[in-house]
Amino acid sequence: MKLSVLDQAPVTKGNTALDALIKAEQLAIVAEQLGYERMWMAEHHNTNGFASSAPEIIVAHIAAKTKKIRVGTGGTMIMHYSPYKMAEVFKTLSALAPGRIDFGVGRAPGGDNAAIFALAEGRQPDLHHLYEKLDTTLKFINDEAPESSIYNKMLATPAHVPLPEAWLLGSSGNSAVQAGRKGLGYSYAQFFNGFMEKEIFEAYRQNFVPSVYMEKPEIIVSYAVTTAESKEEAEFQAKPFDISRMLMMRGQIVERMTPEEAQDYPLSEMDRMFIKDNRKMHFVGTPQEVADKLLQEQQTYGFDEAMICTIPHSQEVRLNVYRLLAQQLM
Repeated sequence: MKLSVLDQAPVTKGNTALDALIKAEQLAIVAEQLGYERMWMAEHHNTNGFASSAPEIIVAHIAAKTKKIRVGTGGTMIMHYSPYKMAEVFKTLSALAPGRIDFGVGRAPGGDNAAIFALAEGRQPDLHHLYEKLDTTLKFINDEAPESSIYNKMLATPAHVPLPEAWLLGSSGNSAVQAGRKGLGYSYAQFFNGFMEKEIFEAYRQNFVPSVYMEKPEIIVSYAVTTAESKEEAEFQAKPFDISRMLMMRGQIVERMTPEEAQDYPLSEMDRMFIKDNRKMHFVGTPQEVADKLLQEQQTYGFDEAMICTIPHSQEVRLNVYRLLAQQLM
């Protein structure tokens, strides 16, 4: 199975945002050594919990620190940015790291309403023409002139550079058909809600039209995973993530606990039920148990690549998750 990395640059308790960015670089180097296919940086705004607010800049940095692994955004939140500027950014990245850059696009805001309006300089953001904005961006990246009167006299530079791969992100299946029609890869976030259907990926494949960005349909599914040498240790390391997600769903954004603090957190019977149900979105267990689950999912849904997101408190534990999965699956 092809494995990849999704990093949100989490700021765990006792660490700083600078620490999180240094750890992203460390993770990229280790992932490349282990043979991971790609590493994507997420985009998050108006939060102290994640340091990845400008993923394209982190991508440039880790591309310079690695040699083979593909690097990209998972995703660039397209509602916030000009097609012209996005094209210039990713053409520049692809010129500097030819054959290794992924332009991953998301339609979500990556932040709350305050962040949406701040990024739009207080204006009402246009949320209804995101696919058209993506089309314009893709034309610019491919050295084509969009038909719009705003852009038809513009050239996105640097020109005539290797194309990045282009991917459309989704978490409900709504974007699957669009990804296929545009000839893009399709990246599905299983860990958002634990929901997947074969029909989503079938719709993508049935509507796929080859393009300069993707010759054949390619599907990535992103999973939240915590694994360790024993099931008990995996549960110990997973508990802060479970509690943080539970509190977030209730509108409580708190600093992520250490594993030791999480063991002492008082859980009601309803809390325990939530965490148990959360296992649909968070795979926890031994490396063999998690690997078997991922292989079963691949057999059921027919995706090409599993992208792993893991947020233990310790960087060494986090790196070990990727090592253990590589040993089992690659």
